[in-house]
Amino acid sequence: MTLTALPETSGDRLPTIFSDEFRQETLALTKRLFIQLIRRPTTLIAGVLQPLMWLILFGALFRYAPEGFLGDGQTYIQFLAAGIIVFSAFSGALNSGLPVLFDREFGFLNRMLVAPLVSRFSIVLASAIFIITTSVIQTLVIIAASAVMGAGLPNAAGLGVVGLVLMLLVLGFTMLSLGLAFAMPGHQELLAFIFLVNLPLMFSSTALAPVAFMPTWLKWVACLNPLSFAIEPIRFVYSHRDWTWHSVVLTAPWGDMTLVGFVIELLIFVGLVAIAIRGVLRRGVA
Repeated sequence: MTLTALPETSGDRLPTIFSDEFRQETLALTKRLFIQLIRRPTTLIAGVLQPLMWLILFGALFRYAPEGFLGDGQTYIQFLAAGIIVFSAFSGALNSGLPVLFDREFGFLNRMLVAPLVSRFSIVLASAIFIITTSVIQTLVIIAASAVMGAGLPNAAGLGVVGLVLMLLVLGFTMLSLGLAFAMPGHQELLAFIFLVNLPLMFSSTALAPVAFMPTWLKWVACLNPLSFAIEPIRFVYSHRDWTWHSVVLTAPWGDMTLVGFVIELLIFVGLVAIAIRGVLRRGVA
């Protein structure tokens, strides 16, 4: 009697997050979000127009700023460009929890949770991919607009630094917003939080004015602001072609801060957010 091999069944192996099934599942959920965006592109358009208006209006308002106000012979458009680029990416990431929260309120999230998913982590990952992609689109438009308005562009290595810094910033605030989407009872509370922190974070950063222009207490706040962690490296590679990772980017109240130091601080910020929301996400998709 000969033995024949039994055909492999779905029960013979357990799909993992590295499986084809998981990738297909994540792709389908991501595609759904992009279909929603195509049908209602208002959010994407507003995400481009708002920072563009900031760039135009503030650029015109401080066009004739006193000589020496910015240092390094920069024009205000060159100084402002980094802040608006970061603000554009930050705003998109901070709003990333709203689609998930609307899915919760309309009951679609519950239907996904009871579906035979390979991993419920695909719900979170799809949202993160969608937000990071839309943030990149918005940011590229602002980078192009600022270049046309006279801010110029950094060299190829500088563009790499810009991409790295923005990726870390968007990742950190996307995770924060997704965590809040599962922790808060409804979209009104999340919108209130967004309105509460959006402009204060921008105005307490170095987006609109240099640290030297600030009172002492605001210098401390600005230098500890996560937005400043992204703004200052981008501004530095825009205005310095001969930068190195150990170049001094900013003189904070406690000492000099280097380019690599800002990247490390962004990594710490992302790590702290990931630790803070881990339990919330687990309960949210349980």
